[in-house]
Amino acid sequence: MTDGYGIPLGRVLAGANCHDSPLLATTLDRLDGLGPLPTDITVHLDTGYDSDKTRTLLSERVRRGRIAHKGEKAPLQASQRWHVERTHAWQNAFHRLARCYERRATVIDAFFDLTGAIITVRSLIRRAWTTHRWDERPHRRP
Repeated sequence: MTDGYGIPLGRVLAGANCHDSPLLATTLDRLDGLGPLPTDITVHLDTGYDSDKTRTLLSERVRRGRIAHKGEKAPLQASQRWHVERTHAWQNAFHRLARCYERRATVIDAFFDLTGAIITVRSLIRRAWTTHRWDERPHRRP
């Protein structure tokens, strides 16, 4: 789960052979620990979540959901879903996570926490670079 800029907000670890849709409820539970959030959060989901069970789950939690429909070309929401895919690519750049052979979930969580912190700091630096000016700011080119 990421925000609109691709900063990781929460995750649920599962094997690669597990379908994502049963993990939606536990993933949405991660939002509760984040503190005050905007009231109009939209959850963007791909076609794997296109079911009545997912829609009822989102309505029970008072969340808006944009779910791509099976058999149809993805609308503009594919661009919204891109933030999650980009974050996955950033996490896969840490080769320790791309092929994880750890058995203990606490170790895997620690690696994901570390990559989440690195991704967040890099995003903050990138955003500050374009929004803030100061006299001693280093130049891009040496």
